[in-house]
Amino acid sequence: MSYRKTLKLVCGLVGGSAVLVFAAAATDSRGLFGDLRGGEAGRWSRLSVLRAAQPAWTPANHTPSPTGHSWDFNWDKRDPSALTNGKKKESSTEDPSSEQDNGKPKATRNILLIRHSQYNLSGLSDKERILTPLGREQAELTGSRLAALGIKYDVLIHSSMSRATETANIISKHLEGVGVDLVSCDLLREGAPIEPVPPVTHWKPDAVQYHEDGARIEAAFRRYIHRADTKQKEDSYEIIVCHANVIRYFVCRALQFPPEGWLRMGLNNGSITWLTIRPSGRVALRTLGDSGFMPPDKLTRT
Repeated sequence: MSYRKTLKLVCGLVGGSAVLVFAAAATDSRGLFGDLRGGEAGRWSRLSVLRAAQPAWTPANHTPSPTGHSWDFNWDKRDPSALTNGKKKESSTEDPSSEQDNGKPKATRNILLIRHSQYNLSGLSDKERILTPLGREQAELTGSRLAALGIKYDVLIHSSMSRATETANIISKHLEGVGVDLVSCDLLREGAPIEPVPPVTHWKPDAVQYHEDGARIEAAFRRYIHRADTKQKEDSYEIIVCHANVIRYFVCRALQFPPEGWLRMGLNNGSITWLTIRPSGRVALRTLGDSGFMPPDKLTRT
């Protein structure tokens, strides 16, 4: 069969993509690449040409294989199916499916993580590291933004450090009509959650600091970042005012990203990071470091 007839036959069977594959292979076999490119012909193997000519489409029923670890639905250790521990029913008349359904969370938790506003970096102690005039203005803008969302917030938790406490107090004034309670927590204090990858040269805490701060910040994550309790009937909206390192670590852990990557993110002062945790255990990051509600001349990252 002649070359031309073979080419027509291929066109009729599989279309234009196959023509490209066949023509490329035939051209390579005749040495045209070598004639045109000289010594570079060795780079063009028949296999590489065929691979380059393959179509990019995939079948509709194609399921992409995961590139990393699969999603752990029991990441917060609150998956109802894992909490049963194989216990048998006391009564054989009970409907197992009904009991399991009653034990499932039904509410969604929305957690708004707020980074504290700009503070006095020259302060020697925590009491001296209070908000700057610009920082107080940033807190006002954040409070106005949270109020403008029209959400009924359930609680406002804040780090016990001065800059976070002051930021939370200013924000709370904008939510007085909501009647949100303020709760202080030492676990949310700033620290070194885990050694970052890749490392940085300008910030190198001692190993003992990673050991102590990491355990505390992880404890804070386990306390506050999880799916709703089965007793919770309605969706909740909780505000947590804390620090950049804590927030970035929380985001990596909640999304099941490598926590060592936390330092690759940047958060402006007074910014809003919004996590949503579904009853199924699925987590979504709605916003990361949103500060678009502030004028450009009010943005800082200290």
